[in-house]
Amino acid sequence: MTRIISANLNGIRSAANKGFFEWLQTQQADFVCIQELKAQLADLSPTMLQPEGFYGYFHPAEKKGYSGVGIYSRQAADQVIVGLGHEDIDSEGRYLEVQLGNLSVISLYLPSGSSSEERQTVKYSVMARFYPHLQQLIASGRDVVICGDWNIAHHNIDLKNWRSNQKNSGFLPEERAWLTQVLTDLGWVDVYRLLHPDTTDGSYTWWSNRGQAWANNVGWRIDYQIATPGIANQAVHTTIYKEQRFSDHAPLIIDYQN
Repeated sequence: MTRIISANLNGIRSAANKGFFEWLQTQQADFVCIQELKAQLADLSPTMLQPEGFYGYFHPAEKKGYSGVGIYSRQAADQVIVGLGHEDIDSEGRYLEVQLGNLSVISLYLPSGSSSEERQTVKYSVMARFYPHLQQLIASGRDVVICGDWNIAHHNIDLKNWRSNQKNSGFLPEERAWLTQVLTDLGWVDVYRLLHPDTTDGSYTWWSNRGQAWANNVGWRIDYQIATPGIANQAVHTTIYKEQRFSDHAPLIIDYQN
């Protein structure tokens, strides 16, 4: 069994203070993909850099206190790929890939466009340039699992208030159509949806800090494990962990039968 966890920490130091690393030691995970480090390597404690039993790999953003991704792996990676090769994307620390044998595990943090029209334009640009990379990955013949915060809710069942969010970043028609292309035209698989095709309010992974979103479960499903078909079809169990809160996102846990 291979257990892969994806967790947007909204600040690794904040999540550490809320018990994330103690929880991590109880999870028997093989890979843990984290997003929104909001830290430089010099800011990380030894536990954050290399939790007991794990190797740690990181791609921080150049801007302090912003973005950044990481992966913890039980085994040392055969190869680590940092960034997508686009300077503006890579300066924000959005893509990290570890390879072990024929398996690639990727931690991804797609931009949010909610803060301004300018950032929405950046988001579309990143999506457009990421698409051919997704084509190359699926054509490589490798087993690939892309974990992370995609900042897109795909269908109406993926957020509580879909009607009122149709003109908001994260649920725009263009974003949703792009994700449909990734899944339908390229053949990637949304692993949570493969196992839970009809689940609605139990599937959310992010809740706004505004109002009473968490208390009222007014959430969005924007954190995914999107995989190549071979390994996707080995998925046997998935959990969204909500017993403790480490950030405004909940960890997505999926077990794959070896």
